[in-house]
This record gives sequence, structure tokens and C-alpha cells, in this order.
Amino acid sequence: MGRSERETVARGGRLYEAAQALAGDHARAVEAVREALAPIHDDLARRELDVIPVARLKDVTEGRLRLGEVEKGGFRTVGQVLDAGPYRLRQLPGVGQQTADQTVAAARRIADAVRDTIAVHIDVDRPEPRTTALVMALGVLVEAGPEARRAVDAAGALSGRLGPLLAEAGPVAGRLRMLFAGQAKRERALAAAAEIRALTEQADRDGVPELLAQASVDLLRHPESEPAALVDFELRSAEYYGLLAEVCGRAPDPAAAEGFLPDEVAERVRTQTLDDTHRRVSLRGYQAFGTRFALAQRRTILGDEMGLGKTIQAIAALAHLAAAGQSHFLVVSPASVLINWTREIEKRSTLRVTPLHGPDRREAFTDWKDRGGVAVTTFDALRGFPAPGGGELGMLVVDEAHYVKNPDTLRSRTVSAWAGTCDRVLFLTGTPMENRVEEFRSLVRILRPDLAESVDDHDSVAGSKAFRRAVAPVYLRRNQQDVLTELPALQHTDEWEEPSAADEEAYREAVRAGNFMAMRRAAYARPERSAKLDRLREIAGEAAENGLKVVVFSGFRDVLRAVRDALTDAQGGAAGTSQAPGRLFGPISGSVPPARRQQLVDDFAAAPGHAVLLAQIEAGGVGLNMQAASVVILCEPQLKPTVEHQAVARAHRMGQVRSVHVHRLLCTGGVDERLVRLLENKSRLFDAYARRSAVAESTPDAVDISDLALARRIVEEEQARLGTTPAEPATEQA
Repeated sequence: MGRSERETVARGGRLYEAAQALAGDHARAVEAVREALAPIHDDLARRELDVIPVARLKDVTEGRLRLGEVEKGGFRTVGQVLDAGPYRLRQLPGVGQQTADQTVAAARRIADAVRDTIAVHIDVDRPEPRTTALVMALGVLVEAGPEARRAVDAAGALSGRLGPLLAEAGPVAGRLRMLFAGQAKRERALAAAAEIRALTEQADRDGVPELLAQASVDLLRHPESEPAALVDFELRSAEYYGLLAEVCGRAPDPAAAEGFLPDEVAERVRTQTLDDTHRRVSLRGYQAFGTRFALAQRRTILGDEMGLGKTIQAIAALAHLAAAGQSHFLVVSPASVLINWTREIEKRSTLRVTPLHGPDRREAFTDWKDRGGVAVTTFDALRGFPAPGGGELGMLVVDEAHYVKNPDTLRSRTVSAWAGTCDRVLFLTGTPMENRVEEFRSLVRILRPDLAESVDDHDSVAGSKAFRRAVAPVYLRRNQQDVLTELPALQHTDEWEEPSAADEEAYREAVRAGNFMAMRRAAYARPERSAKLDRLREIAGEAAENGLKVVVFSGFRDVLRAVRDALTDAQGGAAGTSQAPGRLFGPISGSVPPARRQQLVDDFAAAPGHAVLLAQIEAGGVGLNMQAASVVILCEPQLKPTVEHQAVARAHRMGQVRSVHVHRLLCTGGVDERLVRLLENKSRLFDAYARRSAVAESTPDAVDISDLALARRIVEEEQARLGTTPAEPATEQA
């Protein structure tokens, strides 16, 4: 025994202290959230209890309580009974000890039930000190991200192992202690020191000390200001709400979160491990289960309702397999979402991503084959690549899998050939399969031919839960109302599209003319070949399949006319769409009288099932409540953050009972990219928060000198980028 053992124990002690310190930092961050939440939660619960009549106490006691004298005494609500307590109730004539105690006990049971069901909604339109404090406390955990969670888990594991070992190795710390220890104790101390050395060396190799240190720094960091916290919440509200539900222990019904799978399948999925080494995003409980399902069942269909994060679950599965040693993955999607897949993989993981699209796709394919990572391609481009040999591909992900429902198409045959070479295949579709049994069989034949023939039409007739039990080995679907326990979150998705040749031509003409407004709507100038309209039809089609209502906003009347024509064609059964017939309302524009605008909104809300409302953003974005909608489509980015914010707020407001998913349609390489960068500039967003006023919010379409200067600068920069000769600027209105 010598210096080496003492240094080993000292290193183990420092690592243990760092782990303990991180655990403390994380516990304090969590406690700060709970402390900020408590007064809000208590106030909401109190409001509920103050409107629940005393008569409801009979329900809790199955009618055994006699409440006549309590009501005669002036107690009308459960809240008043709780305030009074048993002592004051006993002062009422005819109310004895037993009745008073039972009445208060029943009131407490109702209060507990109310507290369990209370969901906190954070309204960024009307921030107040308590909700702002909650956002700032949550922001610490959100900003720390999944790396902090990984560090906390590592800290817990290290503490659990190092604590007992350090106690056992105590004699090693000093020569006298070692000298006076018995033989058996010395041997145990030396063995513990050897284990400590192995643990610390492995921790060094894994970078654990640095991970713990960075996580502690992140958990001690606070938002720069209240406006900064509110801006970040608005941009990442789903992450905030997810963490809030987790901290409060508010989980969805386990059976619903697991898609009502049979116990034997659910148990197999639960035991599937999940490695988050290559992942940059935290998963909600149901998302982690969906990822485990894809991994445990190997060849599956994830059919979650839109807005529940199918893309994130797929990326999490790829990240897990990469950590397990797999090197090559392929995502196949419609062209309209290829760019989004590329950006999401870069943002949500550390995986290398290679788009296989465009004229250089063959060179990109060769590069991917050599270097690995995630290749992202389209259904059409996939036909031009040779399918790999068995075992080369770690997982094949097929987005919008209902595109391959027809087995006779070349697209379906190509996907089937690739799936045949791969052990793991994940189909993603937001289209519910319960009422499309033959389509479902077609997809299952690609994944599990043996299972396809066992799917019975009668299973779907028996209801969605019966259908899901019958197809449990391959199909998982969850609905928003089953798994989102908090009040609706606002989910933003930037839908980046690569402009078509026709879009490019229209854009160049607008740039050459120096027409800024025409540049902004050039993506709709050739409707029959518009990349944005193609994506809009897909989003509306998926919403139709799920019975969701959609609001489409644009600043331009002619864009709304193009949208109306495109959706009318889609409802007529245009090729490549699966949109069920719905009703189109609007457009609401500045020329529509206010009373007529409200009537359109009312008719839209009253329409059963899926419907679409078209609105010019200046006219529809103020004063009208559109909370019947749970999907919002912005046809182009706006010049002012407040314009988009107010338009979205028409749907995402109190009274909305579903999550609101906002899709902003954007084209790469032009004016949209420049405007998005400006909209993401935090100083401008802070200014928007700081200057909120009734006058400013009533005139979101106001254009000041800076906006005109901005438009001129963008026009000049685009003319230079495209090398076009400026013409006389056109003065064209929306």
C-alpha cells in the first residue's frame, strides 16, 4: 500500500463529490420549478373548488352525507367548506362532530382530485410575474438539455457505486489507519481501491468529469432576462411543457401512452434499452416508448397522430443504433419534407446526414456508402440507387408510408426491395389505419408478410382499440388527447421546400423587376408546379385524415386564391392525395365586412370534422378567435414577428382543447431565408415584447421606414446574388 492507492482514493473522492454536487444542482433546479408552480397550481385549484357546489360532496360519499344544515349555514361551494374546517362546521345548528369531519374529508378528496387534473397554461400574450417565474425556472432545465439529463444519470450511477467503495477504502487514506486495520479490513480496502481505480479510469475515458462539470455550469446558468425567457418559451414551448409534466409527475394514462398494446408486447418494449449518446433532444415518456417499440419490434409502423413527434422518435431510434455500432441508415420521404428531415437530424442528433437529391445525388450516394451516417432521399430518387446487401443498412425509415400503400406501383416495389435487405424498418404515417384495412395489409406485407394475412376486417369494425390489439406486433398509434396531459402546447415547424424550376423562374422575374412583394409570393405564381402548394396539400390532407381543422394565413389575396384552388382540386381526388372531402371557408380579407368575417369563423367552427379557413393575415390575425383550429399554416414569413405571433394566437388561446401545430412554409435560397434570419433575431423579438400595446397590436400591418429600407436592401442583395439586371421597381400591392 502506498501513494498510488491514496491518489486513487483521492481521485475517486473528487469524482464522487462532483457527482454529488451535480445531483444537488439538479435537485435545486427541479425544486425551483416546483416552488414557482405551486402558487399558480394552488390558485387554479382554488378557482375550481370555488365553483363546485356543496351538493357534489354527496357523490364522494355515495349519498350518505346530510348537507341540508351545512347549506342552510351559507356554505355553497367545496372551497368554502375547506376554508371553514370541521370546527366552524360544528358551530352550525344540527351539525355534529361526525357530519363535520365527514364533510371536510369529502371536500379534501375532491380537492385532491382537482389538483391531480389541473393543467397550467402559460400565456405569453399576457405574461404575469408568477408564470414568468415558472418559465425562467423551467428554462434552466430546458437549456441544460439532454446532456444534463445524461450527466445526472451518470452522476447517480457513480454515486451509487463510489459511495460504498470509498467507505470501504477508508483505511487506504492514511498509513496509521491502514496499520491498525485488521487483515480482512486491509484486504477489503485494497480491493475497493482497485475498483475505484477502474471506475475513475473508465470515467476519464468516457469524458464523465467534463460532462459533470459542464452540466453543473448549465444548471447554475439563468436566463439573461424575463423577455429572453418568454421568447425561448415561445420558440420551444413543447419542450417546456414536457419538462413541466415530468417534474410534476403528471404522466398520461400508461395504457394510452403505450397505444393499448397487449401486455406481452408492451412488456417486451419496456425492457428495450435506449442509448441517448448521439441524441440532442429529450424524449417525452410516450416518445421514448415509441422509440423502444421501433427497436424491440424491428419492423414496425409508427402511426402517431400529427404533432406527437414521429420524426423525433425515428431519429432517437437511429441514434440508439449508431451508439450500438451501426453505421449506415436511410430515410425515404416525399421531396417536400426532405430538407426538413436533413435539418431535424442535424439539430436533434450528432449523426452525419447526407441528402441524396438533385444532380449530384450519385456522388452523394457514393460518399454516404464510404463514410456512413444517415442518407435522406425521395421515393423517386430511391429507384436510381442499388439496394445494399443484407446487413449493410442499420435501419430504413420511410416517412409518409401511406405513399407506398399500392403494391403495384414502382414506388412501392422499390421500397419493398430495400426493406427486404434490412433487418430494421420503420414506417411513419399520421394517417389512421383503422378504417383502411386493405391499405394496412399492403404496408404490413412489406414488413411482416406472415402477419399481413392474419389482419381481419372485423378487427377494425370492433373499434380502434380492438384493431390495435390485433396488429400490436407491428403497429403503434397514440392520439394527442390521450398522451398530452398539459393544456395545449404550441408546436412550430419550419417546412423548408426546395423551389421547383417554375418557382425559380417566377422568383428570378420578381427579383429582376425589383418587386419585393412579388418575390415573397413567387412560390405560388405557378400553382401547378409549386413546391409550397404541394407541401400545403400534404399537411391539409393529413389534418383531414385526423379530422382536424386548419387555418391558412397569407399576406396576399392571390396566394389565398391559389391555395383555395389547390385544396379544391385535392378534395376532388387529385392524384397523390388522400385528403377526405372537407369544407373550405373564406378567404377572410380586408374587403370582407367584420360581421361577415365573424360569420365565416362561426361557420368554420360549427362544421363537423375537418375544415379549412383561409384568411389574409392582417384581416384574420386580429380580433377573431379561431380556437376550433389545431393546425395553422403560414404561407410565407412576415416582416414583423408580431404579425405571425398575433395570427397564431387566434388559434392558440384559452378555449383551445388540442395542441396547435404551426407550419411555416419556406423556400430555400431566397427571400424566405433572409426574412427567417431576421425573425429569429432575438433583439427584434425582445423589442416586440417590450413595445406591446393596444395600439401596436391593433395595427400589425403597419409598415415603417425601416421595413421599406429592409425590403430595398433584400431586393438589391438578391439581384446581386442572382446576377440579374435590375429593372424599374414595380409598385404592387398585396
